[in-house]
Amino acid sequence: MQGNLFAEITARIPEFSKGHRRIADYILSHYDKAAFMTASKLGDSVGVSESTVVRFASELGFDGYPELQRVLQEEMRTRLTAVQRIEVSFDRFGQDEVFKSVLLHDIDRIRRTLEETNPADFSAAIDLIVKAKRIYIMGIRSSASLASFLGYYFKLMLPNVTVIETGSRSELYEQLMHMCSDDVIIGISFPRYSRQTVYAISYANDVGAKSVAITDSADSPIAEKADKALLAKSDMVSFADSLVAPLSLINALIMAVSIRKKELVARNFERLDRIWEEYDVYEKNGGGM
Repeated sequence: MQGNLFAEITARIPEFSKGHRRIADYILSHYDKAAFMTASKLGDSVGVSESTVVRFASELGFDGYPELQRVLQEEMRTRLTAVQRIEVSFDRFGQDEVFKSVLLHDIDRIRRTLEETNPADFSAAIDLIVKAKRIYIMGIRSSASLASFLGYYFKLMLPNVTVIETGSRSELYEQLMHMCSDDVIIGISFPRYSRQTVYAISYANDVGAKSVAITDSADSPIAEKADKALLAKSDMVSFADSLVAPLSLINALIMAVSIRKKELVARNFERLDRIWEEYDVYEKNGGGM
């Protein structure tokens, strides 16, 4: 039902009991609050018992209220305005507990990403990348930092890597004009989804290129269009997106590609080490790249 929860609730309102109809109306009208209420709190808010709320979840086909709450939290993220995100953040995180709460939520996002990622899909995405003649990487707004990070390491490792810098829609197509069937594009987008990234994936399909989506849901607009989708949980309901799990997934992608291309990568980094040393790029006691 994920991706269709609000439509399902709306369609079934006429058949609900009086109590269930009150729960449905509250969820549809106040989804930003309902998504983070316990069953008991939701029941108190609409004047029904906690057990009625649990039965409501079961009637919708969920194993229990926590599953309904999780799907509601994921689906409602695409509906929240920036102002609503700020209000939800203030409601959920007190000043004294914000550090611990945010880190625990990020840990949970990585755990869920690990549990829900299909290893076969990950391997298939690596196949598309290592076989590509040219690699295009695109992510804008909050996803731009992820695209930049992935692009930085791929450019060190591989030839013919382009990070798309978007402006107008015409500039997007100008940067993609040389894409062909031997190429792959990696599109990165999380709610609220970027229309420009959807356009880029669609263009890749039109010219016969392969595409890999890095996103949060199989129902996201870029996942539906891509050849392969890698899913990472980012559902921190805040005006600041949680990019910890997506970045962890990208780290795994970088490592997997480097292993598959180990001889080329080794030669490139040997060359880079000489350049860095000759041109005094780093402090002598420094590390990193």
